[in-house]
Amino acid sequence: MLTSAQKHWDVEQWTHYLKVQEIPVMPRTKGLLDLLVEHADTVAPKRLVELANSDSFLALRLLRYAEAHRSHHLGRESTTPLSAILHTGTDNLIKLIENAPVCSDEQEGLLLSESRCARAGMLARQWAGWRADISPEEVALAALLAEMGEMLLWHFAPEIPLAVQDEMQSGRATRTLQAQQQVAGFAFKTLSLSLASAWHLPPLIAMLIKGVDNIRANIARIANDTARHLQSDPRNPAIPSDIIALHHFLPNTSYATLLAPLDLTETYRDEVLLAIARENEHGQGAHHS
Repeated sequence: MLTSAQKHWDVEQWTHYLKVQEIPVMPRTKGLLDLLVEHADTVAPKRLVELANSDSFLALRLLRYAEAHRSHHLGRESTTPLSAILHTGTDNLIKLIENAPVCSDEQEGLLLSESRCARAGMLARQWAGWRADISPEEVALAALLAEMGEMLLWHFAPEIPLAVQDEMQSGRATRTLQAQQQVAGFAFKTLSLSLASAWHLPPLIAMLIKGVDNIRANIARIANDTARHLQSDPRNPAIPSDIIALHHFLPNTSYATLLAPLDLTETYRDEVLLAIARENEHGQGAHHS
């Protein structure tokens, strides 16, 4: 339950409170602990990376640990799950999971947020992989952590995101950002960025989460938008616009290829390609007229 004071906290007060809390992990991650302990000497880093890529909380715990324990004179920042795991080591990773509280798997809003981020990370990784000058894993990590402020509120103060849902369902707000401002007085993304700064996460990751206008940040942002759209409706009419926006940053990749990682029915995939073709024709017509 929120205290009467917490109901009026601003983003700085929530940052101050959340930055010292113990970050939980998902129940399924905790469930793999015995298996990890048993195979600690032989488990491949790639398998550990998959584990971090499927649990935003664990990725955050890893990144914070790696940054806190690296040598700031010699060590490079951890900007991918693999580099964070290599900095941390398997034994310390096991301890990080062992010592972590577990979040509730009965909080639907948290599960939706977490699965959305995992999907966004997967999309960002695949899309960024089609540009040779990008580290796909860095873009994926930014997409995976983009909603850490919201996820931590779901765990520590669920009344706030629940009130945001109510604001949307009642029609008092038409956009998520508007609902967050009306309920909390700040955007949850602002809380994510404030925490990234308070925890001294690598500036690159914070920059990508913020969505600074460069190609990598835009790919991460579109991955999060698309994951949100797909979650709300598998035939979401916003998908063609997402893919057109993405194509602007990956002009040498076909629309069909950009659509490939999306879990769409064949029928809707064809409809999206038709909608994109119509939009492009309309755009060209407007350009020539």
